[in-house]
Amino acid sequence: MRNQLLSVRAALVLTLSLLTGIGAGALTAAGGTPPSQSVLYGVGAFGLAVPFFDRLIAGTRDDER
Repeated sequence: MRNQLLSVRAALVLTLSLLTGIGAGALTAAGGTPPSQSVLYGVGAFGLAVPFFDRLIAGTRDDER
């Protein structure tokens, strides 16, 4: 039996955080900010979204092991 590289919960948290970061970067770029600043906004949004979605998608006791 093969072990999972990533749990479903972790994959969901990272995917939602990545989409949040991409969305924030795209919105700031559409607003006319320089590309480098848009990337920094996207990375910051990703960094803040990870703990947010981690707490929002609460795992069971089996997931915390």
